[in-house]
Amino acid sequence: MEIEVSFVLNGKRVTVKAPPAKSLLRVLREDLDITSPKPGCEAGECGACTVLLDGKAVTSCLVMISQVQDREIWTDEGLVKDGQLDPIQKAIAEEGGSQCGYCTPGFVMSAKALLNSNPHPTEKEIVESISGNICRCGAYPRLVQAIKKVANE
Repeated sequence: MEIEVSFVLNGKRVTVKAPPAKSLLRVLREDLDITSPKPGCEAGECGACTVLLDGKAVTSCLVMISQVQDREIWTDEGLVKDGQLDPIQKAIAEEGGSQCGYCTPGFVMSAKALLNSNPHPTEKEIVESISGNICRCGAYPRLVQAIKKVANE
């Protein structure tokens, strides 16, 4: 059985048909061709699939499509405006906060949620906000530096 779900994705209303228990991660990637949220653990532990849901960072592998009716979702792709990177995307690139890049969109979205709610976080708040994201390359210091850079601008 499929249901029809309508929500706002990166500023545009979309409608999809999917089984109600299909994860938002799978709908984004398989049905809507949004590939920045990455499948990692698919258990909410690694943060690779982090998106903003109504402004809050969530692991999209744990959100069922049936839970997003009339809600707002932002992904890394949606932060680029008129070909220009969002300040957090730009800072992560400038600070070398991405090595293999697999985890980067999840970190971007966790940082974006933090900076949207707290434009000038402390280093402790930054570290706490990205604690649900795993980087196997170990780029944490550069990611923290990038977030600090945006917070200080």
